[in-house]
Amino acid sequence: MNSAFLTFDKSKNQNPAKTTIMHFRSRIILLISVMLFFSFLLISQPGCKNYNEVDLYPPCDTTNATYSDDILPIVSGNCLPCHITANYASSGIALDNVDSARIPARNGLLLKAVTHDPSVPPMPKGGSKLSDCDIARIQRWINLGEPAK
Repeated sequence: MNSAFLTFDKSKNQNPAKTTIMHFRSRIILLISVMLFFSFLLISQPGCKNYNEVDLYPPCDTTNATYSDDILPIVSGNCLPCHITANYASSGIALDNVDSARIPARNGLLLKAVTHDPSVPPMPKGGSKLSDCDIARIQRWINLGEPAK
């Protein structure tokens, strides 16, 4: 940047107001240039429009459903702490270990509860219905014979 814009030199008979205005203009031009540069970067970057639905929403994989890999994460996020072994006396169902989870899976209560079958109380209690993918994983786990791992 030219030092004439930044300092006042009496030997050149410069007007201090004019120097200040020139300094102010140079800062405005710099600010506008930076804003235009970043605007260009934002506009030129690819957004979600370049992604397909499979990238944004991967398909539900129910190939190999196991308790530890698929069912435990579902029940941990939706069914616990109500359905743990320590609360078995009040809830009547424990889902925090594979052996306990097999009981409602085999008698049909687990699937009926998560699909909101009208013959049983809908689960999760007070929450929204599980995703179709989570329900499909539970169904696949039951169909595979409730494998632990």
